[in-house]
Amino acid sequence: MRRQMLLAGCSALLAAVLYAQWPAAAGPSERPSKVLVFKQEHKLILLRGDTVLKTYRVALGRNPLGPKTSAGDHRTPEGLYALDWQNPQSKFHFSIHISYPNAKDVANAHRQGVQPGGDIMIHGLQDGLGWIGRFHRFVDWTDGCIAVTNAEMDQIRQAVPIGTPIEIRP
Repeated sequence: MRRQMLLAGCSALLAAVLYAQWPAAAGPSERPSKVLVFKQEHKLILLRGDTVLKTYRVALGRNPLGPKTSAGDHRTPEGLYALDWQNPQSKFHFSIHISYPNAKDVANAHRQGVQPGGDIMIHGLQDGLGWIGRFHRFVDWTDGCIAVTNAEMDQIRQAVPIGTPIEIRP
């Protein structure tokens, strides 16, 4: 009898912990109106007006200093964009596309005689590597994207509607 009570207590505690960690879908009043990324600080912030809803630590492109100028430079872009579509078939758990390149990026790349690149995303960890979790942030490893843990990506995709502006600062 005592063992059954102990097991029931442990089960209830485990259920409470799992429930607390489960990402809740954001209601309309809790949805961010903007996503702000500070590359130097490796932070992604969900904002509603001037109110910070959530902050995430991120990994960036392998060559994070400076704005993205060309395909293959492994830099994360800088500027104003929009989150314009979701990719549930991503090889990185899940991803949301950033509308890079914009007209200014294309013009700058053409002036330099290079292609601007594209397919810049906010994404989770590569399929099969989710166990790395937050340790992925110890090194910038993406090809120019913004990476978070899989659990964080689930929170972001539930909270951030398509069309949300994203500003990426140095």
